[in-house]
Amino acid sequence: MYILGISAYYHDSAAALIEDGKIVFAAQEERYTRKKHDASFPSNAVKAAFSYKNITIKDINLVVFYEKPFLKFERLLQTYLHYVPKGLMSFMKAMPIWMKQKLWMKADIINQLKYDGEVIFTSHHESHAASAFYPSPYKDAAIITIDGVGEWTTTSYGVGEGKNIKILEELHFPHSLGLLYSAVTYFLGFKVNSGEYKVMGLAPYGEPKYTDLIRRHLIDLKEDGSFRLNMKYFSYGYGLKMTNWMFERLFKLKRRKPESELLQCHMDVAASIQVIVEEVVLKIARHVRKVTHKKYLCLAGGVALNCVANGKIMKEKIFEHIWTQPAAGDAGGALGAALAGWHMYKKQDRHVLLSDSQKGSYLGDDISEADAIHSLDKLNATYVRLSESDLLREVATYISKEAVVGWVQGRMEFGPRALGARSILGDARSENMQRVMNLKIKFRESFRPFAPLVLKEKSQEYFDINQESPYMLLVSKVKESIRYYSNKIGSNLKGLDKLNFKRSTIPAVTHVDYSARVQTVDNEKNPKLHQLLDLFQEMQGCSVIINTSFNVRGEPIVRTVEDAYRCFMRTHMDVLVIDNILLLKSDQPDFKESLEWKKEYELD
Repeated sequence: MYILGISAYYHDSAAALIEDGKIVFAAQEERYTRKKHDASFPSNAVKAAFSYKNITIKDINLVVFYEKPFLKFERLLQTYLHYVPKGLMSFMKAMPIWMKQKLWMKADIINQLKYDGEVIFTSHHESHAASAFYPSPYKDAAIITIDGVGEWTTTSYGVGEGKNIKILEELHFPHSLGLLYSAVTYFLGFKVNSGEYKVMGLAPYGEPKYTDLIRRHLIDLKEDGSFRLNMKYFSYGYGLKMTNWMFERLFKLKRRKPESELLQCHMDVAASIQVIVEEVVLKIARHVRKVTHKKYLCLAGGVALNCVANGKIMKEKIFEHIWTQPAAGDAGGALGAALAGWHMYKKQDRHVLLSDSQKGSYLGDDISEADAIHSLDKLNATYVRLSESDLLREVATYISKEAVVGWVQGRMEFGPRALGARSILGDARSENMQRVMNLKIKFRESFRPFAPLVLKEKSQEYFDINQESPYMLLVSKVKESIRYYSNKIGSNLKGLDKLNFKRSTIPAVTHVDYSARVQTVDNEKNPKLHQLLDLFQEMQGCSVIINTSFNVRGEPIVRTVEDAYRCFMRTHMDVLVIDNILLLKSDQPDFKESLEWKKEYELD
């Protein structure tokens, strides 16, 4: 039995395919259209899923959409009516597409897919809960979902037991931790539903000077983690902006213009909202543990991508173990919808795998060596094909010489993180690598941190982490034993000047607060990457290298050979590896392209 899950029409549209309850394919539409966070119907992702299994729409037994459009429409109408006449502009913009398309989602799905079978709808947070629990390695667990908003729900918790999920409590719109964080994202000049991770990365450069202000005026937080927002400071309920003039007056700051200079006050705001988010998440986690008595926790929803907050749950040992859906945002809703269709609607039993059933989240398109050679020949690229052992030794050597390596291997990752299938790799020991990668490879802000890849069996030698982290969704501190505190210079620096202080033996992946967004690599989920790390350890005595997504700022992660080669040639990358094929920048023919290509991608 094949079940197709769909998420669409808000942001990060995706399609997921399961076969007899097993996840076989999942991908975001953005990877095909090259439009980041693409919200359109995931036609290309669906086609790719069918191609991967060599099936057609006639083989699909059930289609599940990730939310309930009529409930969402009810929320929009009631919200607009509540704010009359303030919501008129937003109402006029939203209603035409709802009346023409979104309300008639079932007909739209049938028409888009040319499908004549059964279509059902789960609720938004049911989809998140299903995406978190069903692939997890737990027979039973507590579940927390936190995001901006689905239909009405913004936060929920419940329990998963076997094939069953039960939601116990919910918080409703407009009181939303995700929207509070997005409001600050907007206030700091970043793009909503895209730039929230920048706020998280910026926070360690600031001081949480505004936390009391936020607690007094913006959020009324209870001991159980429930809360209410003071809506007089926000305009997302009725307008096209997240905050209003009262928000600016409260902080005594004007909203930062996108791409303008980042000041210390902006960093302090980021630090403050991060503290508040962590406080709320920890209170919710403690309450959920107390109420459910479960030892394990599953997380999903956009706020679950806040790996710093996740790391705090781990550090506090509220639960024995936590598992976060790698595609925790709306893209993952497609997978959750499909799994809910199998377990909750079709009442099929669940088979739990000790290492989880997400398959490392390598669930997208594959690139065969034959396809790679065919594409590279069409591009007139110069390359060599090596044995796997020779290739790995070459790559390890190049990394040790501070070369930047594009790494394309196997199936594409599902979710916003590159996990070693469509990655850019570098030497974590280099003092220059963070700056070089940010400015010359990614073309992005210098403050952005990079994540470490570390051998799973060596992770506790470098980081204060007590569980595996294969999906880069836990932040932990770098071990005291490998930190540097020379002249205590770091404590005297402010803002982005903190970048100039070498903090550890792996400075390129050590953030200014000595934290790191860790990805542990094991031989089961990614054997080739594990072998590369093992060889780097043997050659250089270090089990850590840099991992960042294979793209430039504003571009979706590369999918095809053509995407990878284009990104390789547009940037100051030194080496490109596709399967066992190696390309050196210095060997390539002239690549003539206007700098206008940078305008293709909308900055976040």
